Amino acid sequence: MKLFSNARRILQQYFGFSTFRPGQEAMIKHVLNGQNALALMPTGGGKSLCYQIPGLIMDGTALIISPLISLMKDQVDALNALEISATYINSSLSHAEQRERLDNLQAGLYRFLYIAPERFESREFMDVIRSIPLSLIAFDEAHCISQWGHDFRPSYRSITSTLQQIPNLPVTIALTATATDAVIRDIQQILSITPEDTVNTGFARENLHFQVLKGIDKTDFILQYIQSHEKESGIIYCPTRKVTDRIYQLLDERGLKAARYHAGMSEVARQQAQSDFIQDEATIMVATNAFGMGIDKSNVRYVIHYALPMNLESYYQEAGRAGRDGEPSQCYLLFAAQDIQLQRFLIERSFMDEQNKEREYEKLQAMANYGHTDRCLQQYILAYFGEDVEELRCGRCSNCNDEGEKEDRTREAQMILSCVKRMGERYGATITAQVLKGSKNKRVLELGFDRLSTYNLLPHYTEKTIVNWIHYLLADGYLYIQDPKYLNLALTPKANDVLKGEALVWIRQQAEESQATREFDDELFDHLRALRKQIADEQLLPPYLIFSDATLRDMCRFIPETTQQMLGIKGVGEKKLEQYGNTFMKAIETYVAKYGKPNRAETRSATRIKDRENPSHLVTYQLFEEGRSLEEIAAERELTEQTIENHLFQAYRDGHPLDWSLFFTEDTEQLILQKHSELTEKRLRPLKEALPDELDYTTIKAALVKNGHM
Repeated sequence: MKLFSNARRILQQYFGFSTFRPGQEAMIKHVLNGQNALALMPTGGGKSLCYQIPGLIMDGTALIISPLISLMKDQVDALNALEISATYINSSLSHAEQRERLDNLQAGLYRFLYIAPERFESREFMDVIRSIPLSLIAFDEAHCISQWGHDFRPSYRSITSTLQQIPNLPVTIALTATATDAVIRDIQQILSITPEDTVNTGFARENLHFQVLKGIDKTDFILQYIQSHEKESGIIYCPTRKVTDRIYQLLDERGLKAARYHAGMSEVARQQAQSDFIQDEATIMVATNAFGMGIDKSNVRYVIHYALPMNLESYYQEAGRAGRDGEPSQCYLLFAAQDIQLQRFLIERSFMDEQNKEREYEKLQAMANYGHTDRCLQQYILAYFGEDVEELRCGRCSNCNDEGEKEDRTREAQMILSCVKRMGERYGATITAQVLKGSKNKRVLELGFDRLSTYNLLPHYTEKTIVNWIHYLLADGYLYIQDPKYLNLALTPKANDVLKGEALVWIRQQAEESQATREFDDELFDHLRALRKQIADEQLLPPYLIFSDATLRDMCRFIPETTQQMLGIKGVGEKKLEQYGNTFMKAIETYVAKYGKPNRAETRSATRIKDRENPSHLVTYQLFEEGRSLEEIAAERELTEQTIENHLFQAYRDGHPLDWSLFFTEDTEQLILQKHSELTEKRLRPLKEALPDELDYTTIKAALVKNGHM
């Protein structure tokens, strides 16, 4: 009990928190009692404190096994910033540097040592480890141990036999944010962890807003979203290096602060890109899935997936890099059916054996179902990880907030299910839709499906609509894929109730996807963030290691005037107070003396109030309708004129009228729209027949008038 009272003191003194997060207290008690333990917590749930606090209490050095060099560096930087002795040993160091750190380790100079699993293959390293007292061994990203995990690494699994060579083997702790039931059982067996010593807080992230967007121009969405969130930090995940390079170039050409990261770049270039992102030199990271594991950047406000990931484990881990500070953050999946085919191609071309390929096909189908489901998206994810969340509705995701009404589609569902049955449960969604549509497709006729009683039952619907309904029935458990390689549909027991008329099927109408509104930071927050960046640059640290965005927001909210009040701010402990407290309090005091004490929304400018109430592009549109010029709006909103133009184009697409003559310039005889090639083609498509090849001012204006656009 005395040891645990020390834990509470350390939590406050070093990390600035007065209470533990869910699961942390139980895990720390297991470790202090010498029991091997497993922690299942969401990204940003504070897993690292589960071994860092015991490591500060117990005698000896804590070994932290970590999968990536970048993860080790971030963790070590964070501990060193708190004046806690920590280091890492990995391939980024020369042999002389490794030898120096091993000597320091043997001399007892480190409380924490971060290492890659391959380090245990070094005799030199093992000789030192066997000669020193160890407080604990922690497996970070522990799903890498399991052969059922989405990121299985044989080197992780082989460590367990090597550990038996260490005399007086200390307590072992495993931590992960993504683990299915099969992965959990595997980790427990390998590391001798009982269910009683497993702490599962659930994987829910209540600050994340999950959005699935279908049928949109992906590039168009990314440009508009980022240009209306220029000050916010975000990640765009792309499926290939080629797409990554294209999106990066697109952003770079528009003067946006972007970096890119993929395996085709040199190690030096990747490290520089990561450093720029961590240091807030670049606000946007465009990357493949090679980027991000363990990146402890707390102020990522959005994660956009350009295409469907291969499985839900990867998606949830990558999306979970948003909002690690607990602040509301957006997770967008830009969904298109062809993305599934790309992932199937990658699985098929992999070097996995057939059993593993089949497992990956099943995971991919679960990921595809996420894109089609009508359920709460958070509920769907948590159910995948084995949580009982039948009644959950997060109230934040695109499904929960979809205003489209649900329609009774029981009759259509019965026709689809009956057709699947009559086709022998041996065929996929496309040909099933063709049969129901009454297609004269050669294959439909060759197979004799035109003679089925279900042929041509849905002639008034498009094949695409019927396929969408089939995907819904898959996603919500009426159908399943019998053979994941060939995608043949089959009925589940749940389908029988529908066929018998004992259960209804309600499917939501496809409403226009809405974009999340942006909550603008107030002026004091920007002031403190600039101060944080200045200090971080001087100390060569990532800004979030000074204070997180959540901590800065609390400072803006409560305006601490004394050291005691500053200690009451979440994330400000005694160490941080000693290092930075007075600097930030003086900055707040100076700001208040100059501008007065902020009173939440009451002292913000009218524009800021509008910003909080409306999507950013509609705020711009309202100012434009009031007669402001583009230059005036850009100055007031602290945005570029190009961004203001894009806002107005977006408002026009939303159905708001615009006087297009204001966008013409007689001198150049060009539309401003032509500066935005992606938008131009889309906007002028309805006028294609009326416009000549040469886009001159007079002809375009006449065509716009004729077609009712002016």
